[in-house]
Amino acid sequence: MKVQARTGNRVFDRDRRILDVATQEFAEHGIAGARVERIVAAAHTNKAQLYGYFGSKEGLFDAIFVGSLERIMTVVPIDATDLAGWAVRLYDEYLRRPDLIRLATWTRLERRPTGHLVDDSDRLDEAKLRAIADAQAAGLVRPGDPFDLMSMVIAMSMAWSPVSNVYAASDQEPPELHEQRRTLLRDSVQRVIAPH
Repeated sequence: MKVQARTGNRVFDRDRRILDVATQEFAEHGIAGARVERIVAAAHTNKAQLYGYFGSKEGLFDAIFVGSLERIMTVVPIDATDLAGWAVRLYDEYLRRPDLIRLATWTRLERRPTGHLVDDSDRLDEAKLRAIADAQAAGLVRPGDPFDLMSMVIAMSMAWSPVSNVYAASDQEPPELHEQRRTLLRDSVQRVIAPH
């Protein structure tokens, strides 16, 4: 479900406030643990307005989650000729917005234990897969299923993200530590995707 603005492509300030507050609520507490009462109180609105805009708590989560996927695509567009650089840019985005990764984690835990994370109608990876296939055809990327390659690069970029079962990085850590990780990530992805 995508949030449709009431006037053109602009989202009203109240809608934006609800989305911002709800993003933090869902990221912290998950879908089941999020409370509409906390969201409307912090967003200075009421349940009637929230339900009028989004239909339900589930509808609000859907709007936020699909919006977060679109944000990552816009902020970190794929460059299939430089998948290692793309992985590093994803790493940096996870540092800036750990809440977006937490939303995906809650979706996996509470909604879709297997298969794709979103319905086919909400998948946004067609252009990425086409770009990887084009890079493969040009001999720049190893052969194989473009989806599997994309999944591997994304997983590597998340090695220090909030979903890591080893260590979750923070933007408060020393810059040189992030540079070490970026270098390791870049080199590792280059080796994985290198053509044979």
